Amino acid sequence: MMNSKIYGKLAVTNLKNNKKSYIPYILASAFSVMMYFIMDNLYRNRSLVEKGSPLAIMLSYAAAVILIFSIIFLFYINSFLIKRRKKELGIYNILGMGKGHLGKMLFLESVITTVASIIGGILAGILLGKLVYLILLKILHMGGKIEYRISLASIRMTTIFFGAIFILIFLYNLLQMKLSNPIELLRGGNTGEREPKTKWIMTIIGILCLAGGYSIALITKEPMAALGKFFIAVILVIIGTYALFMAGSIAFLKMLRNKKSYYYKTRHFTAVSGMIYRMKQNAVGLANICILSTMVLVMVAMTVSLYGGLNDVIVTRFPYEAQITSSGINQKEEGQIEEIIKNMTKKNHTVTTSQIRFHVGRFTTVYNNKTKQLDMMAAGDYSNSNAVDLVMIPLSDYNQTEGKNVKLKENEVLLYHRNHKRTHKKSDTEALKNKKVIQLNSISYKVVDELDRLAIAKADTTSFIDGWYVVVKDSSIITSYLKDIYENSNIYDELKEYYGKIQYSYSFNLNGSRANRAKTEKSIQKQLQKKFANCSIESRELSRESFYELYGGFLFIGIFLGIIFLMATTLIIYYKQISEGYDDRERYQIMQKVGMSKKEVRQSIRSQVLLVFFLPLIMAVIHLAFAFKIITKLLSVLNLTNISLFFMYTVGTVAVFAVIYVIIYSITAREYYKIIICRGE
Repeated sequence: MMNSKIYGKLAVTNLKNNKKSYIPYILASAFSVMMYFIMDNLYRNRSLVEKGSPLAIMLSYAAAVILIFSIIFLFYINSFLIKRRKKELGIYNILGMGKGHLGKMLFLESVITTVASIIGGILAGILLGKLVYLILLKILHMGGKIEYRISLASIRMTTIFFGAIFILIFLYNLLQMKLSNPIELLRGGNTGEREPKTKWIMTIIGILCLAGGYSIALITKEPMAALGKFFIAVILVIIGTYALFMAGSIAFLKMLRNKKSYYYKTRHFTAVSGMIYRMKQNAVGLANICILSTMVLVMVAMTVSLYGGLNDVIVTRFPYEAQITSSGINQKEEGQIEEIIKNMTKKNHTVTTSQIRFHVGRFTTVYNNKTKQLDMMAAGDYSNSNAVDLVMIPLSDYNQTEGKNVKLKENEVLLYHRNHKRTHKKSDTEALKNKKVIQLNSISYKVVDELDRLAIAKADTTSFIDGWYVVVKDSSIITSYLKDIYENSNIYDELKEYYGKIQYSYSFNLNGSRANRAKTEKSIQKQLQKKFANCSIESRELSRESFYELYGGFLFIGIFLGIIFLMATTLIIYYKQISEGYDDRERYQIMQKVGMSKKEVRQSIRSQVLLVFFLPLIMAVIHLAFAFKIITKLLSVLNLTNISLFFMYTVGTVAVFAVIYVIIYSITAREYYKIIICRGE
């Protein structure tokens, strides 16, 4: 019987002897714990986040992503550690320690690493949480006395979740040891590999998947369609990346080997020949680095662009400073609304400009190819994927806003197509363009003119997707359609009451300081809520806070997740270099014994590292370049249409990431060289 104290001493000794591997592992584990704790703690801070708000939902999803990613990442890093430990465990086994004894030793090692990771991570989270919290407040433009709190529930849930992860990792290691015999343990990671075959089928699959993902990204024109297709493209690109790294890389290296002018050089010979034999295990790591790098680039570029272009976003969403909308009111009440605006602007030292007033009836329509008519439904009914908006305007409002004196006969209309570049339905658009007659339900109308511009459409901020504006002879036609459509619709009574009547809209700009504009809009909102039941105001300043919450939340989470993915990328690169350093050490020692100088060894190392190290970065930039177009479509859904601004931030993100990547390369290449040269002497 072994003394029970010996297990503890062995566990501590083993961790010390393997500190180059275990210290980064414990730090990475503690970092993952810290990141999850901070995110979960922010989510539970009800003085900062209202339950059910967009920010609360984003923080909860981000915490879930961190947890899932931590499981995958920690298991992946653990595979490097257990590979390096197998030979050591085999020696203990040969010296008389049974697998039960080894299991007790591994258990104590796991306890030490788990306790250090969880306690260290939570303490770091408590210390740095306040700083992260203040950064979030700054991003969200939130002032005031919002209290920072440490949630005991967050401490409890973090301990439970990560405790479970480390228990699963220990059980996995125990299973690996149980299934291995002493000889396999002694061989450890030094088990030789046969030269991998060139897998042409997998290579072709990889090329096809990558081509499919790139094609979707390039040909998708409809922003709303881009939401669904983007994830399909991502899946295809991930599959293609793994397939090409695993199969295509071997084919590429064999091509280099067949090129004698390149292969038969000292620095290339050892690098290429060594990588061919180990590319099967290298490929997965390189593909992981590529995917993680792409995720960092896409997330950071998108979120920074959204936040940096927030003013552009608000102007795109609100072409006018403010728009007041009311339903079913008479001329007297319209006058009262205008009087409120006049009084509040004067009181708060602002002046209204570019005023535009109009009346509309709102519907959703689907073009029926069989009947060649527009089937009309209640506004907002997009159950049919081909549905678009239809807005009816009385001729008197058109003439007033455009300064014209157009006359229409019975069953004559003017037609205008609104293209928000969000859900452009080419088939519907082409079917209606240049038509002399259109049918709204069963009634035919002669199209007198198809308009090139419409001031009302520009001011109509309540509409977000493509659609048609139809100018009709008088408001009685609109009232008739509203009655027919909404009385038979299944929408909620409140919506039926609001959309089932002609709406009055009043849009205007304001001259004055931002503070005074905000005061004016708040005062108008307060007065309207007092006097009118179905009256609302949408404006830039009233919405600015909610935009900061949404887009600031995107930025915070994008950077937060970007940091943890960057940490994972760094650790994978580090362990890859360390693992390969130990694998290559004996080979380079033999090379030195047969006459290879240190300079030639260094050149060979540089050639090997450069050959594969920057390949994931290059592929990540290529992925981002092909994804650029579809990402701009996604951003347009979020009201960011400034492509040049997104391009500028994307280039900046790539440049910063490349610098960090080079720094990581320098550090890990130095460690790789130390293992081979210093220990080889």
